[in-house]
This record gives sequence, structure tokens and C-alpha cells, in this order.
Amino acid sequence: MKRFFNTIKNIFKIEDLRKRILFTLGLILVYRVGAHIVLPGINPESLANLQKQTADGVLGLLDMFSGGAFSNASIFALGIMPYISASIVVQLLGIAVPYFQRLMKEGESGRNKMNQITRILTLGILVLQAPTYIANLHSQLPPEAFLMGGTFFTISSIIILAAGTMFVMWLGEKITDKGIGNGTSLIIMIGIIARLPYAFLGEITVRFEGIGGGLLVLFIEMIVLFLIFMMSIALVQAVRKVPVQYAKRVVGNKQYGGVRQYIPLKINAAGVMPIIFAQALMFVPIMVSGFNGNPGSFVAALSDYTGFWYNFIFAVLIIVFTYFYTAITINPQQMAEDMKKNGGFIPGVKPGKKTGDFIDNIMSKITLPGSIFLAIIAILPAIVSLFGVNSQFAQFYGGTSLLILVGVVLDTLQQVESHLLMRHYDGLTKSGRIKGRGSVGGI
Repeated sequence: MKRFFNTIKNIFKIEDLRKRILFTLGLILVYRVGAHIVLPGINPESLANLQKQTADGVLGLLDMFSGGAFSNASIFALGIMPYISASIVVQLLGIAVPYFQRLMKEGESGRNKMNQITRILTLGILVLQAPTYIANLHSQLPPEAFLMGGTFFTISSIIILAAGTMFVMWLGEKITDKGIGNGTSLIIMIGIIARLPYAFLGEITVRFEGIGGGLLVLFIEMIVLFLIFMMSIALVQAVRKVPVQYAKRVVGNKQYGGVRQYIPLKINAAGVMPIIFAQALMFVPIMVSGFNGNPGSFVAALSDYTGFWYNFIFAVLIIVFTYFYTAITINPQQMAEDMKKNGGFIPGVKPGKKTGDFIDNIMSKITLPGSIFLAIIAILPAIVSLFGVNSQFAQFYGGTSLLILVGVVLDTLQQVESHLLMRHYDGLTKSGRIKGRGSVGGI
């Protein structure tokens, strides 16, 4: 405990780190306030039907990602997900289209151009999604909920919703540049945390006033949640070390022996990004349908997060995106070339292309179990809900919620620890390093 308080004091002794943390907290506060500002022209006291619609199912997930802004008919109702969807499209184009492939190789200038394209595409997605959200409001809310109507309300609300998402995107970029951690991931995480107290209170109500079970069942649920939480941390941190031998060097008349080091290859090098990408795609059908699926329809099947087809497609997308994101973030051939330039080699493997192929083969083998394990954790909420766990609280038993929380918290703590160690203060752990997702985890 003493070590913890000393670490907190050390954090606030570092001026740059203190400013970054306070700046991040300030922007998060702005985001949370905005999530409760209702669209002009809507009576805040008439949102009961909308909140009932988002109590569970896929819309409940969407509401959680927006931190409750969706069910509040807020100016931030569409949240950050349109930007995530645009990022998916741009990164897919980076694999298939030569122009985008060239941009990816141009360094900082190429990234700036791709970011600009992502913003423009986000605006295009918003132009399509905002009208469907307005149409959903008209279908869910009583006529007296609208203090103004007609074309003016529709057009003004579309503009406000689009501006709200672009502003949230800007907040994320500012947190990334001048704050602490990856801004977009932090915003998603804060939205999820904001829903946790409501979900927990709902589960307490179910246990003591609903289907029963009382304190004992609630205690068992918390133990299971803790075990799944620890499994998620292990998945994010797990690595396989590949030995690398650096050849003998001769400096002047002295000969120095080779040094053996290791390349830590992550079991889940893509972090939580496959889950975020897959979840964003699972939202598309219900958004296209105007947030309403007819019973028995394909959209209705994909609106039931406890259903077979929803979870099957979700799991397959996670496995595919794990391989995809690993491929675009880790370049085995580049790693092999860097090792060759520095006089390093993997024992028993020829330097150059053979080394690259060897690393690629290992990555393929360790990515498969990692992606399957990631998919299993992602669909755990559907499994625990079958045992009577409240649908909102079930989302924290793995799934998108828990893995994003684990990944983002570890990344943020790793950045704080790097500031401490750089200035010769003790880190956050006795072992000296927190194993986050490093450079391969952010959006």
C-alpha cells in the first residue's frame, strides 16, 4: 500500500505526466457531460421507450459503447462507432488497393492522408446513420416528446449528430496527442465503465427481487467474473519467445562473444482490435435497417446477441480480424532484415528470407489458438446469460466490454510506467514492467 501511494506522489511530481493526466481527465469529463445533453427539440422526460429499447440486445451493446448517449437521445448518440467503421474500411483498402498501400509506406505524411480519408469517410457514414437514428426516435417516442417537428428538426438533428461524433473523434485525437493513452480506446472504455454501476445494480435487483439466488449466487458470479478477468489479462500479455543469437564482434583487438536475446511474439498481437472491428460490423445490419428488425428476419437474428447465428458470425469475424490485424502490424520480413543488419540470427535458421518465413510460420501457429481463445471470451456473455445473469451485467463476463477494459487499462498503465521509469522513479509493479499491447494495440 505504501508503494502505491509513493507511486501516486511520483506521478504528480512529474510535470509533463501530471499535465497529460489532467488534460485527459478534462476531455473525458467533457465527453461524459455531452453524453447527457439531449438533442434540441426532444423532451428529456419522454425517453422511457427509447431506454427500454436499449435495455438489452445489440442496441444495448451500442448504448454501452456510447456510454448511454444512445438511450439519452444525446448529441453524442452515435458515439465513436462510425469512426471505427471508417477505420475498418480504410485499413481493408490498405491491403487491397495499391494507392492505399503506397500511403501506408510513406510514413507520417501517408498516415496523415489516411487519417484525413478516414475522417471524410466517417462523415459519409454519419450522413447515412443519423437519419436512421432520427427515424428510430420517431418510431419509439410518443408525439408529445417532440417539441418541434418537420424538416427543420430532422435536418438540424442530423447536423448535430454528425457534429457530435466528429467532436468525439476530435477529443480522442487530442487525448492521443496531448493526453495519456490511446484516445479512441479510452473513450470507448469510459463509455463501458459508465454502464457498469447500472448493470451491477440491475443484477442485484434480479438476485434479490427477481429470479432469486440471493447473496450466494451473486458471490459466485463475482468469483467467475474475477477468473474471466484474469484469463483476459493472461491472453493480452501472453508471449512466445524466439531466441536470437548475435554474432561475435571484433572491436579493435578485442573480441566480444555473441549475446543471446529473445523476440517476444505475442499470442494475441492484435490486442482487442479484432473484437472492436468485429463488433462494429455486427452493428451494421441493424443500423441499415433503421434500428428495427422484423421478427424472423435476418436482421432480427443478428439483433439477438444470445442467438446462435449472431455469436457464430461474431466469432468468425474475430478470428479473421485477428489474422488481418496481426498481418498489418507485424512484418516478419522487416524483422528478419533488421536482425541481419545488426548481425543477429535465429540458431538453425538462415538469415534473411528464411528467417522471415520462420517468424511468419510461428506467428501463424500462435495466432490461431490466440484468436480462438479471443473468440471464446467474446461470446461468453451469451453463455452466462443462459444461466439467468442480467443481460446488461452479462456483457462484462468477457465479450467486447471486458477485453477492451483489460487492454486499454494495461496500455494506459504501461504509458504511465514508461514516464516514471524514464525519470528514474519506481514503476507501478515490483517486476518493473507492465506488459501492455504496446504499439500494436491502438486504433
